Order: sequence, then structure tokens, then C-alpha cells
Amino acid sequence: MLDTVLMRIDDRLIHGQVITGWLRQTGASRIIIVDDLVAKDQFSLSLFKMASPPGVSVEAYTVADAVKLLTDPAVPDEKVIVLAKSPVAPLAMVNEGVKVKLLNVGGMGAKPGRKPYYRNISASPEELDMLREIQAKGVPVEFRIVPDDKPKMLE
Repeated sequence: MLDTVLMRIDDRLIHGQVITGWLRQTGASRIIIVDDLVAKDQFSLSLFKMASPPGVSVEAYTVADAVKLLTDPAVPDEKVIVLAKSPVAPLAMVNEGVKVKLLNVGGMGAKPGRKPYYRNISASPEELDMLREIQAKGVPVEFRIVPDDKPKMLE
């Protein structure tokens, strides 16, 4: 079964912090993007693949397909990073039985309806409610941009 070494919310998905910091920290060899739109957009997926270092595979799945993959005991062991743009996909995956050790919130930028929460991470009241629901299901939620930062846990 896949070992999700990091489940991260980052609205930019794959970029320098993920590539240089989190891949090195986790030792993951595979990045799984869980986003219904990216899963259907081969052009965007090809850009994310180009941004990743050699030896790291990048795939995109719908939420439903990601749940199947991440709960399938027949899938060979491999360390993976799971990325989502917002709390919507992680909440759906947790509700469907995906085991998550920790949810990292590292990149939710300012936009209408969101208020600053921690450093440059912003969230709407609805997004905070989703994060609290995830935490209530036994998944710790941390706010941490890069691995060297001190994590701030959801209150």
C-alpha cells in the first residue's frame, strides 16, 4: 500500500518549496495531485511533470480515483506526497477512509472570502470549518510552509 508521507494543501500544487524542501524531507518518489480539474487537463499535468526532478513521478487523479488508489492494499509500497489545492479534497478522502497521519497546510493564498490565518496562509470560514472537521476525525492539521518552519497546529 502507498505510504502517504505528506498530505499537503497548496493552491500552487508543485513549485520550488515542494520540490526542494518537502521531497528532500520526506524521501518521496511520487507526487499525487488530487484535483478533479487537473486530472482532466493533460497540459497542466505536463507542466507539473516538467517542474519535478528526474526520478519523481507526478500523477493527477480525481478525488474518487485517488481514494481507490490510496486505499488499495495491492498497490506496491512507495512513499508519496499527496497535494490538493484546498481542504475540499482532503476532507472527501478522509471521509472515504483514506488514512492520513497529518495534514499540512502550506499554501492558501489571499483571495476574496479569505482572511489571513497564519503568515501568508489565508482561509475562508468554510475552509477553516473543513480543516476542523478533518482534525475532529483524528487527523492533526498543521500550518507550515517549508520543512524548517516551526509548525503551527490548528486551533
